Amino acid sequence: MKKKLMYSTLSVVLMVCCSAAFFTSKGHSQQHQAHWSYTGKTSPEHWGDLSDDYKAAKDGKEQSPINITGAKDVDLPDLELSSKKSKAEEENNGHTIEVKVENAKNTLKFNNQTYTLEQFHFHAPSENQIDGKTYPLEGHFVYKTEDGKITVVSVLYHYGKENQALKQVWQKMPQKAETKIKLSQPVAVSQMFPKDLDYYNFEGSLTTPPCTEGVNWIVFKKQETISKAQVKKFSKTLGFKNNRPIQKLNGREIKE
Repeated sequence: MKKKLMYSTLSVVLMVCCSAAFFTSKGHSQQHQAHWSYTGKTSPEHWGDLSDDYKAAKDGKEQSPINITGAKDVDLPDLELSSKKSKAEEENNGHTIEVKVENAKNTLKFNNQTYTLEQFHFHAPSENQIDGKTYPLEGHFVYKTEDGKITVVSVLYHYGKENQALKQVWQKMPQKAETKIKLSQPVAVSQMFPKDLDYYNFEGSLTTPPCTEGVNWIVFKKQETISKAQVKKFSKTLGFKNNRPIQKLNGREIKE
């Protein structure tokens, strides 16, 4: 069912109380936890055995990513996204390239709850699939409420023209792990989303340890373009594929 993306200007600054339990340069978590990776003995198939904190990766029933197929057509709510150009810091954290934004006016209103954008990062190839198709790149825009509820907005990319909205992020991309850089120009998050939108919605988890469940996922149906050179630079910078394998649905309903 087609939904419109609505951008509004908010005059009230939303004060965000950030929990210390989630989101950092180490993927999604701020806690000092066991080392994990995408290769070898600490790769995704071993995550659940690396630490008690990571047990959801092995025992969870609503893990992400998934193959999006057989979605149920329902009356999904419109997404109310407020966006303001923001100062940002880019980091190569050894797992991905992550951009932290510094403006609390980048918000998402969904099901009567207000989420604030904390960071966005990328996976190549994509983690989520649509009808079994994997895409060259996926962006995860991580939003969070004051009480710690999480929504991840996913943008899938297919090969085409160079993505202009991501150009600054790609040009400044730190080449060494555990390095950061302040972006010289404000980031315009609204330009990174498709304009004519429809989306899938389902319950899932973080896709990196601790793989915490209870995450609301919004995956846009329409893909943005990315050049082969851009994907190549990202993959070369990391030196490995950073996508977690597809997880079982276990009876979950996917809505569209």
